[in-house]
Amino acid sequence: MDFEIQARQSSMAPYHIRKYRENDRTQVLGLFPQGMNEHILTTFCHILKLPRTLVLLLGLPLAIFLLSGSWLLALVASLTLLAALRFLSSCLWNQFIDMSLRTDMSDITKFYLGEPGSCFWVVEAKGQVVGMVGALSTTLRKEKLELLHLCVASEHRNQGIAKALVRTVLQFARDQGYSQVILTTSMLQRSALALYQHMGFQKRHQFFPSMIWRLIAVPVISFVYWLPSDRASETQCPGP
Repeated sequence: MDFEIQARQSSMAPYHIRKYRENDRTQVLGLFPQGMNEHILTTFCHILKLPRTLVLLLGLPLAIFLLSGSWLLALVASLTLLAALRFLSSCLWNQFIDMSLRTDMSDITKFYLGEPGSCFWVVEAKGQVVGMVGALSTTLRKEKLELLHLCVASEHRNQGIAKALVRTVLQFARDQGYSQVILTTSMLQRSALALYQHMGFQKRHQFFPSMIWRLIAVPVISFVYWLPSDRASETQCPGP
């Protein structure tokens, strides 16, 4: 199953969705952290708006000034706190990147293409990988297919590529006979939330993956897309 996505403007090249190949690895592993790191600034801004953060940013410098009588020390304390919060925002996403690179992204061919029921696709434009998505089986009975690592390069967004990738996963799930497509995304990934809801995914629940995420009030939201459980059209992961 291949797709050609014509860009909105005739001067732009078409995009081709195809199955992942091993020689895509370098580009995929470059695109993945690039997409995740875009959320660092959003996370930092979110943390700064929290009431507890505002109290800390105002209270700590004031306390230092009252104790030391030095505005310079108070300013240094404020800047140090801001740097620490910025570092925390970076660490949260870097931990997710590192975990992914140690698990399913460490060997895409093995985890996604080694067995029927899972797959990984890339979007190619002019020989470059500009998008990707994975679909990983979560149960032996083929009930749930998990959508993972949906990512489109920033310069190729707003052209329907992400939507086409999600449709690719949904069609694969239908062909394979899955009854559900599931995924998780954070509250801060607003464009992803809007996309999934627009395409018919339903919220199941939300949770905090760790105490740090709870502390900064960023829940992870779980979604599900229900499919008919009909295995009559079961197919293998499509080739290029």
